[in-house]
Amino acid sequence: MSLKSLDPRVTRLNLPEGEVPPMDEKPELDQFETYEAFHQKKEGAAHTYVGPVHAPNEDVAFLFAKEQYSRRFPCVGLWITRTENIQVTPYGNDGENLYDTLNIEAPAESTEQIEPYEIFHLKKRGKAHVHAGRVMAPSYLEALQEAKKAFGEKGPVVNIWIVKSGDVLQSAEDDKDMWTTVPEKKYREAIAYKVMDKITKFKEERKSTTNQ
Repeated sequence: MSLKSLDPRVTRLNLPEGEVPPMDEKPELDQFETYEAFHQKKEGAAHTYVGPVHAPNEDVAFLFAKEQYSRRFPCVGLWITRTENIQVTPYGNDGENLYDTLNIEAPAESTEQIEPYEIFHLKKRGKAHVHAGRVMAPSYLEALQEAKKAFGEKGPVVNIWIVKSGDVLQSAEDDKDMWTTVPEKKYREAIAYKVMDKITKFKEERKSTTNQ
């Protein structure tokens, strides 16, 4: 069983399982990086994949995703992660449970630190990946093993995404006001969101850093 990065640029590097090159060791890109966005419609609902954004860093990616994916539909939460940080399984066939067909070899005893991983399931081709839950493991492959134990009965599953929880920028409790419009705005215009305060703060921080 082999996992690959969702980002083909990383996959082409043929790195050891689960490794991602540090940002300062990668060659300069001629465009912004890609980030993946996961949208939560209402409290208690699972985060669902809604699409990518291009951005210079994860904070700006969060703002771009917020404006792109939450203006037209109800939203109470948003997760963002770099495309390169998502490890993916091969695809299975519709109606089958990938957990039943994957040959997941038990790795040698790991010395890596155990940490949380987020697991996303694709139930059917053409649909979106949906958050299935969190597992604790020392590596991506072992996270997949733990996911099989925890969620293996929840088929059908045709594809699985795995990402370290620490690589996911999640909207916080005090960010909830950014999803509401000001009273005088009839439509859900981008300028109507309190998220503009975050954009202004980001610009000020960038200006301050540049002047140092």
